[in-house]
Amino acid sequence: MAFIKSSVLNLAIVILAAPVALADLHKVAVCVTNRISSPNGGTPYSVSYDWAKNYEILPDATKCACDLYRQRNTGSKQWDTCPDCMFDGIGCNSAASHIGGDEMTYYCESKCGAQGAEGNS
Repeated sequence: MAFIKSSVLNLAIVILAAPVALADLHKVAVCVTNRISSPNGGTPYSVSYDWAKNYEILPDATKCACDLYRQRNTGSKQWDTCPDCMFDGIGCNSAASHIGGDEMTYYCESKCGAQGAEGNS
């Protein structure tokens, strides 16, 4: 009986953790600067309390990061390669959601001179 409870608990943890691992993949990402977060309504600790992000998109840095990401080949995870990464003049696009948020942030900040990266949900 203890084994069954333990197995069910472990399965529940895996199921709950699975969306977190996939939640940081994007179809579109951009390099940004001058990022500012500010309250956007509601009161602290209320359901309606929200934050708005404002930033300036850097097309040159985004192209730099997108080109580097397209050349990436660091393993077998979805974010380890981006064979379909294409720069459209503003953002880096991947129809197959290959763009990892941490990876794009690395390229934007460390290799292309931006303050950070933003991606679609």
